[in-house]
Amino acid sequence: MTEKKNEHLHSETNDEEKRYVLAIDQGTTSSRAILFDRKGEIVSVGQLEHEQIFPKAGWVEHDPQEIWRNIRRAVGDCLSEAEVNHHDIAAVGITNQRETTVVWDKNTGEPVYNAIVWQDTRTQRICEELAGQDGPGKYRDRVGLDFATYFAGPKIKWILDNVDGAREKAENGDLLFGTTDTWVLWNLTGGTDGGVHVTDVTNASRTMLMNIRTLEWEEDIAEDFGIPMSMLPEIRSSAEVYGRGRKARGLLRGVPIAGILGDQQAATFGQACFEKGMSKNTYGTGNFMLMNTGEEPVISENGLLTTLAYKIGDQKPVYALEGSIAVSGSLIQWLRDNLELIGSAAETEELATSVEDSGGTYFVPAFSGLFAPHWRSDARGVLVGMTRYVKKSHIVRAALEATAFQTREVLDAMNADSGVELTELRVDGGMTANEFLMQFQADLLRVPVIRPKVTETTALGAAYAAGIAVGFWEGEQDVTDNWQEDKRWEPEMPEDEVERQYRLWKKAVQRTLDWVDDDVEQH
Repeated sequence: MTEKKNEHLHSETNDEEKRYVLAIDQGTTSSRAILFDRKGEIVSVGQLEHEQIFPKAGWVEHDPQEIWRNIRRAVGDCLSEAEVNHHDIAAVGITNQRETTVVWDKNTGEPVYNAIVWQDTRTQRICEELAGQDGPGKYRDRVGLDFATYFAGPKIKWILDNVDGAREKAENGDLLFGTTDTWVLWNLTGGTDGGVHVTDVTNASRTMLMNIRTLEWEEDIAEDFGIPMSMLPEIRSSAEVYGRGRKARGLLRGVPIAGILGDQQAATFGQACFEKGMSKNTYGTGNFMLMNTGEEPVISENGLLTTLAYKIGDQKPVYALEGSIAVSGSLIQWLRDNLELIGSAAETEELATSVEDSGGTYFVPAFSGLFAPHWRSDARGVLVGMTRYVKKSHIVRAALEATAFQTREVLDAMNADSGVELTELRVDGGMTANEFLMQFQADLLRVPVIRPKVTETTALGAAYAAGIAVGFWEGEQDVTDNWQEDKRWEPEMPEDEVERQYRLWKKAVQRTLDWVDDDVEQH
C-alpha cells in the first residue's frame, strides 16, 4: 500500500511547484515549524514556547492542547513568512521530545491528564515495583532499556493508576496513548474525525514496550504494566506516508505527513551519521549523544540505551547506542530564571572566558537524578569545591563545563560498549553557539568537535525522512551531499590537565548520590 502511495507521490513531487518540505519540531520548551528547500537550507521559521508545569518537586508536565494550538500557529507563521501555502509543500516531517506521554479520549480528543514530560521522576516507585526481584535490567535484552523514570511505559501506568476513571475508559477501548509525535499526527490527520494513530520505530523504542528486534509491541510487557493493547499506536517506519493533512485542520490540507523521528534520532539523521561508528551530540535542554551501531542492536554493559536510529521505508532498521544527559541547556536557563545570575544565555561565554578556570568549583546538575551512564534517581545537584575566591563567573564557567564533563562520561561508556573509538564528534543544538564550551568539549574528548552550517539538524532530519518518502530527495546520499561543515575545534589542553579535571569531576559526581530518601521526598 505504502509503495503505491510513494510511487504516486514521487511523480507528484517532481512537479516544479513542490519546492519545500516542512518540519514540525515539537520540543521540550517550544514547538517550531521550519520550512526547508531542496538544499536542506532554512527558508522560514515559526516558533512558540509552551508553559512548563511543575506541580510538585520532580514532576514536569505540559498541556497537550496548548502544544497543539501552538503548532497550528507556528505553521501559520512559518508559511506566511515564506509566502507559501500547501501547494508548495511536498511533505511534512514530525520530530518530537521523546518519552513525553499523552493519554487522550479518542471520542472527544481531550487529554485525560497533562502530558508527563521525559524529565519527570514521579514513576520511581512504579519502576521499582515492576522491576521486582529481577532488577532494573528485567527487559533489557528485549527492549534495549533498563527501568527508569525517563521512559513512557511507566508514565502511562501512572496515568491509568491515578486519574479517576482512566483505567475503566482504557479497558473499554476509549483511550489512546502517544508520545507527542503521535498526538500531533492524530490531530493533523483529523483527530476525532479519522485521525491516524501511528508512531515510528524510534519513538516506540523509548516506551519499554517495543521489542527492538521484531519492532513490535510486547504484549506480555504491556500486560505487566497494566496497559491495554488498544491504547498503543501502530508502529511504522520513520519515512513513509502515514496520512494527509485534513481539510478541516487548516493550512496543510492534502499534504502527505511522511516522516517521524524522535528528536535525537532526527538530529542523527540530519547530521548524516549513516556509517557505523559515526556519532553526534545534541546540546539542548538535555544532552544526547548517539552512535550509529549498524543493523544489529548492541546491548549496553555500561549504562547506555540501545535504541532505533532510523528505519527508512522497507529498508532494514539501523540501531544506535545513546547516552542521555538530563540537564545541560536547562542548567543555563536555571541560572537565568531561578538564580538570576545572568540576563541571557549569550552572556555565559564572556563570563566563562573572563576567568582562567572554574576556581576549583564543579557543578553537577543532577536536578532530576543522574541519567547516563549512572541512572541514579536518588542523586541531586551539587556545587562543590567553593572557596571565598569564587565569584559569579567561576560558577557560570563550572555550569558550562558540566555539560562537557557529562558528555565525556557518556563517550567513555560508548567506546567501551561499541569497541569503536570515536574519531570526531558532530554537534548541534543551541549551546553549540558557545565557542568556549565547544573548545572545552574538544579538549575533554581528545577528538575534533565539528559544527555543521545548519545547526537545526533535528528539524532537518525529520524533513529529510519525509522528503525521501515522497521522492523529493533520493535518499541518504542527498543528505550526505547537503551536509556542510561550519567550524571545527581541535583538542588543545594538555592531556594531564584534562585527566586531573576529569578526576575531580568524578569526585563531585560521587557527592550527588544517595541524597533522596522517603524523608527528603516529603518536602
